[in-house]
Amino acid sequence: MSDSGKTSQPKQGRLARRIKQFTSEPLPWALYMLCAWVFSRLRNKIYAKLLKAPGLNIGPRCSIRGTQCISMGNNISIYGGLWLEAVQHYREQSFTPTIIIGDNVSFSLDVHITCVDRIEIGNGVLFGSRVHVSDHNHGRYTGLGQSHPAEPPAERELAKRGHVIIEDNVWIGDNVIILGPVRIGAGAILGANCVVRGDVPAATMVAGAPAKAVKQFDEKSNMWKKI
Repeated sequence: MSDSGKTSQPKQGRLARRIKQFTSEPLPWALYMLCAWVFSRLRNKIYAKLLKAPGLNIGPRCSIRGTQCISMGNNISIYGGLWLEAVQHYREQSFTPTIIIGDNVSFSLDVHITCVDRIEIGNGVLFGSRVHVSDHNHGRYTGLGQSHPAEPPAERELAKRGHVIIEDNVWIGDNVIILGPVRIGAGAILGANCVVRGDVPAATMVAGAPAKAVKQFDEKSNMWKKI
């Protein structure tokens, strides 16, 4: 069999399954599903071209802003509800943000990533649902010129916290909050609901708020061991 035959069969199989799915529904609902599917395919192609991200699969309710400051790799999967923003302007402030996302990254539901400086996400990272990643604050709370409580938070300046670096193959559980400056080492696991405000070593599992190391991978035993 030729290479073209090998690649066309899976596509034909997916199309056949999609047609079967449509025809098994009442006509009005089938037409709605068909329109939604066509729109989704079109949106994927537009975003993939805009972000130069081959194989991008993006679900509903996603907002991606500052695309010229965002770099994406191959085969990124976004379930839905992603809010990804490289903030270039906020009130009178201007920024030059950079967001870099590697290959084979998966985002579950309602992930929020907002950047005014630099956020890097490595290859093979898995995001759980409702994860928040930020490299800045609404307001300044250290040093000179700190924000006053009488000032509405939305009117306070955006103050840089520091870079967020998430290395390869990190698993981020549901409801995790990651605040820069932070580097999360390759293969680390962030337990659900934890707040990460400091560096996490590679191959280490953290939990809690603030997150604390609870296990580390032992190469000799090939197991995660309590610290």
